[in-house]
Amino acid sequence: MSTDARDGRLEGTVVERGEPGYERVWAGMVWNGVKPARFPDVIVTAASERDVPRAVRLARARSLRVGVRSGGHSWCASPLREGTLLLDLSRLRGITVDPGRRTAEVQPGVTGGELAAELDRHGLVFPSGHCPSVAVGGYLLSGGLGWNPGVFGPACASVTGIEAVTADGEVVRCDAGEHPGLVWAARGAGPGFFAVVTRFRLRLRPLPSAITTTAYSFPLADAEPVARWIAGVAEGLDPGVEAGLTLATAGPEVSGASPRPKVVSVTATAFADSRPEALRWLAPLRDCPFPGRALSRREEEPTTLAAMYEGCDAVWPREHRYAVDTLWSDADLGTLMALCGEAMTMAPSEKSLFLVPLAPASRNPELWHDMAFSVLGRNYLVPYAVWEDPDEDGAQLRWLRRTMELLEPLGTGHYIAEADLPADLSRAERSFTPDGWRRLEELRARYDPDGVFPQPLPR
Repeated sequence: MSTDARDGRLEGTVVERGEPGYERVWAGMVWNGVKPARFPDVIVTAASERDVPRAVRLARARSLRVGVRSGGHSWCASPLREGTLLLDLSRLRGITVDPGRRTAEVQPGVTGGELAAELDRHGLVFPSGHCPSVAVGGYLLSGGLGWNPGVFGPACASVTGIEAVTADGEVVRCDAGEHPGLVWAARGAGPGFFAVVTRFRLRLRPLPSAITTTAYSFPLADAEPVARWIAGVAEGLDPGVEAGLTLATAGPEVSGASPRPKVVSVTATAFADSRPEALRWLAPLRDCPFPGRALSRREEEPTTLAAMYEGCDAVWPREHRYAVDTLWSDADLGTLMALCGEAMTMAPSEKSLFLVPLAPASRNPELWHDMAFSVLGRNYLVPYAVWEDPDEDGAQLRWLRRTMELLEPLGTGHYIAEADLPADLSRAERSFTPDGWRRLEELRARYDPDGVFPQPLPR
């Protein structure tokens, strides 16, 4: 531990590159089992919000840039940068809820699971991410594709203000009246955000009391017709129904052949306020045109947010190895799923999968107002390479990038939160509209003219 922590200027821990314990702390900064060989000069784990401006000033005094980590997936480990001070905010986990106003103030290290559990006590909900271990800091800064998007839109649409530390170490409170440009950028700029958010102010909603799910699994060969069917159905579903496709190795619900077959699954979850309402919203899925092809089916089953979190958490075990990319596209969903099915048959790991949420940021453009986050296509898909053996790293990354080469001609952009940023220098810029990218660059020049916070490219 350096003197910067011992003399009281920083309450948290400070570890210098080359010191005993640095490798252990460095490894803990990356949730992914794949840990890129990028090494910050200093790692500061903040003990309180007071540490944040101190850490920024320390970085400036040492001519270091500042990388920021809240805690969560960051598949390509974008906070890890050479020539930086890495500021770890994972211990900032305060939550303050005002049930009467349906608002909350949340620090960046709070995980989605922790936030959901606290809000549940008050009968409230927020569209936190689908995996409970993801911290809200990076999730919200990237826009946030979470639960019940038809009603909420991207999660950042429910961010009403922030408290942040700027590149000169100043603490600022930001809302529609003060520093509105920082609020706009905090709604979706991602790992290139040019300040450190220490607190988010959130708008909440009542917790739906009748969450209900319908799900079918079909052979992978049926990916294209299944996609065409659900795409047509989804257009007419109530906004309170979250629907999507998954291409993956069959789970335990599909019995029979060994090894387990690859399947395409359709899931639709109604976030309703009564059982009759949920059944009415899910009724269109009863008219599946090929029910005899289903390998498994669950129809209109009651569930809870906690149960759904448990299921999602099992898909991404900690310390597995991951490589991920994203693509927005205006192509027909059936055409996209035919290509995704082809790629899945070549996946070298049975743990790899595609997620294809339908309208993951809502179909209502009013919910995309006043934010950097950009909806760049009618359809959205995410291929995940998931494996355990380090000797397979090369093969797994090659599969992901070949898959993206197959799909890229149909693409219209990426989503900054999960894009494979090292794959191409254009990935970050292509995660925003041209006007959005220009505004981000203008705001960066205003708030961080010296480049204290690096661009979202892990170089």
